Amino acid sequence: MGLTEMIDKSQALAGRATKMRVDRSHYVLKNAMQGPWPDNMQVMVFANGCFWGSEKGAWRLPGGGIFSTAVGYTSGFTPNPTYEEVCSGRTGHTEAVQVVYDPEKIGTVDILRWFWESHDPTCGMGQGNDRGTQYRSGLYFFSDEQRQLFEASKNAYEAALRNARRGRGSITTEIKAATDFFYAEGYHQQYLAKPGARPYCSAQPQVVSLPPYEEWAPSSLTAEQLKFHAPKLPEAFWKVHGPKPHCVIRSPDAPIEWPPSDGPTADGSRVAGREKKAGSPCTIC
Repeated sequence: MGLTEMIDKSQALAGRATKMRVDRSHYVLKNAMQGPWPDNMQVMVFANGCFWGSEKGAWRLPGGGIFSTAVGYTSGFTPNPTYEEVCSGRTGHTEAVQVVYDPEKIGTVDILRWFWESHDPTCGMGQGNDRGTQYRSGLYFFSDEQRQLFEASKNAYEAALRNARRGRGSITTEIKAATDFFYAEGYHQQYLAKPGARPYCSAQPQVVSLPPYEEWAPSSLTAEQLKFHAPKLPEAFWKVHGPKPHCVIRSPDAPIEWPPSDGPTADGSRVAGREKKAGSPCTIC
């Protein structure tokens, strides 16, 4: 457990100039772990609790749109911190996930929906059993378009939680301009896919859906911008694979096949040649 109040920059640990060494290739997706990225790729950075499960949920999104993911530390003060330093609360960082994706195959809004629905964004400085500023929820934008989408989706999801009487009150997710993303140690990268991994995830999905994009899409964005970020995954996907509590350790490591090879039934309960009972644990988070 770290500190539950943010430190001042003057109190932060000094850090170091040396960057963490990570593998060249993603353990699951086999693509590059570090940029420069292909020109058609977009980047999103978010934080929603322990980064092990958060990263796995992101790399499992279907359609071949997720090019690479990584875990690291951001929105703090200490350069190139260690995991132990971040856990002390004396770096100001939060555990974060970097997602590199092809917007032609998966929408920014698809990833945003997964972000909101896979945790409880009303928890303040913590998530589930994990407490400390390093577990705070956050979205970190690289453009004004991302900022507008983040803020609009936050308002929409806060209303949805309130209407469903879920969560602990107002959303506490911080929305800030992206700063340095410091890669975490190599053993943290794609941790849950590696042999001997401890099957742990403290995420607290509230089983409340993000309202449809057309209900909250920022009116200040152009029609072209709105189309660019629009969701690609259908509601049938979320009905089957939407995040539910305690599901991260039950899911396979490979990206989800969607549409499934034999197609879903009308109620979305048939998945890739096997039956999935309604309400059973999801396979995304």
